[in-house]
Amino acid sequence: MKVPFIPENTPFSDDQKSWLNGFFSGLHTQMSIGQESVNQSAESALCVNVLYGTQTGNAEMVCEDVCDALGGIGITTKMAALDDIEIVDMLEMNHVLVVTSTYGEGEMPDNAELFWDAFRSTDAPRLEQLQFAVLSLGDTGYDEFCEAGKQIDLRFEQLGAKRLHARVDCDVDYEELAEGWTNALVVEFEKLTGESDGSVAQPTKPKKPKSKWTRKTPYPGALTLNRLLSKEGSAKEIRHFEIALEEGGPVYEAGDALGVIPQNDPALVSAWLERLQLSAETPVGGFDKPLGELLLGQFEISTPSGDFIKAIEARANDVHLSHVVEHGDREALDAYLWSKDSLDLLNAWPDIKMGADDLAGLLKPLQHRAYSISSSSKLHPDSVHLTIASVRFESHGRKHGGVASTFLADRVSENATVPVFVTPNKAFRVPTDNDVPMIMVGPGTGIAPFRAFLQERQEIGAKGTNWLFFGDQHAATDFSYEDELMGFQKSGLLSGLDLAFSRDQEQKIYVQTRMMEKSKRLFAALQDGGHFYVCGDATRMAKDVDQMLHNVIAREGGLTADGAHDYVNAMKKDKRYVRDVY
Repeated sequence: MKVPFIPENTPFSDDQKSWLNGFFSGLHTQMSIGQESVNQSAESALCVNVLYGTQTGNAEMVCEDVCDALGGIGITTKMAALDDIEIVDMLEMNHVLVVTSTYGEGEMPDNAELFWDAFRSTDAPRLEQLQFAVLSLGDTGYDEFCEAGKQIDLRFEQLGAKRLHARVDCDVDYEELAEGWTNALVVEFEKLTGESDGSVAQPTKPKKPKSKWTRKTPYPGALTLNRLLSKEGSAKEIRHFEIALEEGGPVYEAGDALGVIPQNDPALVSAWLERLQLSAETPVGGFDKPLGELLLGQFEISTPSGDFIKAIEARANDVHLSHVVEHGDREALDAYLWSKDSLDLLNAWPDIKMGADDLAGLLKPLQHRAYSISSSSKLHPDSVHLTIASVRFESHGRKHGGVASTFLADRVSENATVPVFVTPNKAFRVPTDNDVPMIMVGPGTGIAPFRAFLQERQEIGAKGTNWLFFGDQHAATDFSYEDELMGFQKSGLLSGLDLAFSRDQEQKIYVQTRMMEKSKRLFAALQDGGHFYVCGDATRMAKDVDQMLHNVIAREGGLTADGAHDYVNAMKKDKRYVRDVY
């Protein structure tokens, strides 16, 4: 029975009441259908926030793939770095996907620190309206594997959000798992929109073009120059490399990294075969290559994996090693492994035997090594330059060498090809405003991206001042690119060049020492909108420089420690304080 729209006590005849009730009933039905259509349209036109935390650019690239996949089923996406999001903004979000890497030993990447501080706060709002999913990128070579993603995933749950899909933790070979996670989410969103038959209109925006040169399909670049930068008497071996890029090859920007896919040292492979008492032609179960080829180009045979360490411990019957492994003490394990590679560990117990199949199950895949690019493609469109310290040392009666650094230095002849690919790092770029100051702190091989930055600013005619803090051990032997930097200073491109050669005097001087000496000028440059960059060692240098930056700001700005902390956080939020540290 229909509910009448016209009350009985109105001054209309029965026929008039009947007609009016019919008219308003039809109108009500049309309005209801229209509202239902609007509701269905709103449900199908989902907006998904795709957020990333990244140190080197991998998580951002995965997010781009996620946005492409969701756009293919007609879903709108908004992509942003985690630090670009205010926590209160999440109250207006219904669907959030997070892709994050883990930096160092379980830390948040640089562009997720501010987000995490707010997200884990007791003041963070409840998010019962929100559905989420997390993809975590990491490296099982570190104890705190994928810890950043695990913590973010848990915090969403604590705040009442509901999972769209279980968290997926990826090792360095992340592509397949990331693709599976993305495809699973496409299915979930198709269910939400009710369009699992694929009838949703295709997005109007085309996919962003992607390079065909990747870790899986690297570019064969010819090594055209291998030049020693450090001079005789140096304790280091710093080299400058140039790799040719033909038409159709990879493209790069200043601030990007170049992935180099190396091969292991044949001498090390021979030592492994001798220790295992196996032939290079020994077949290995599950692989289509013999053991010798796998040891040369497919297995990581220098840095011991966790599984390899555990396998040695199980066979060694060594009280000290067992204690270290069983208690999970990372510092004790690092001390135990100091100056040892995988072969040293195996050699410590001559009675331990391993077959080819045993070994294949314990060694990780050989990974690329990423190096900050030290050239601007605007000045060098046909080549890419690298600045690399060759790792060499002797221990346990054997010579040791860095896998990729000695591969390039010793084993790639002139004009022979090197498998390479570009990893974009969009967060590490010269300022978009050509008039603002640029302050760069890059001791040692940390000079690499700043050589590229200076070339870039020179080519685009940027008017902003450029200031470099550089240092190493000795000026006479370790002043990388001395002629170039002095030329930049003479031309006016470098308005400031502060040098810190730590061992040229009794009291060691570092780049952070020079920062405090020039604190007034440094703070003035920051106040003038300056961008502050750091590249190099993350373990000590980057932390010391960060602390000194806070000290300079507190001193010259008349701020408390908390005030300086807020100032630095504002710089990070404005993308004026960025780091490329390793």
